[in-house]
Amino acid sequence: MFRAFHSFRAARGSVLGLGVLALGLSGFVSVASAQVKVAVINTQKAMADTEELKKASAAVEAKYKPRQDELGKLQADLQSIEQQLNSGKLNQNATAELQAQGQRKQRDAQRISDDLQADFERDRQDILGKASTKMQTVIQKLAEEKGMDVIVDASQTLFFKPTLDLTTEATAAYNKANPAK
Repeated sequence: MFRAFHSFRAARGSVLGLGVLALGLSGFVSVASAQVKVAVINTQKAMADTEELKKASAAVEAKYKPRQDELGKLQADLQSIEQQLNSGKLNQNATAELQAQGQRKQRDAQRISDDLQADFERDRQDILGKASTKMQTVIQKLAEEKGMDVIVDASQTLFFKPTLDLTTEATAAYNKANPAK
């Protein structure tokens, strides 16, 4: 019986000690969390809305338009060849010649498409990489100016109050720091 009483006293003392510790820590946690200033930015939207990125996007489109037009012409030629082959009005020699021409155009279209896609993706990654680095700098300065402790990307949040959203301010700050040339 003495043993059971002693175990009860020890357990009660441990629980009491943990309770006091938890109470003390909860005060610390609530004070610490009350001081943390958080904001949210939709980085993808902020970057897409910048004047620099809009201008770069238009420039890339213009750069690749001739090759896209060439690819479109080849695809139209291939459709025409297919219609002629399906018409049934061609002799054997004309059919063979048209099939060979279609294969050449198909290879050319595939090569142009692959090259166009690779070149476009390389340019896109280069532009986005540079813009992302600049946006990171802008966000850091914005956080310092507003006294923010944490800025979270909107894509990583389930919910946030609209008053926490600094996306528009980030875009404006980016445009001011990096005017479109």
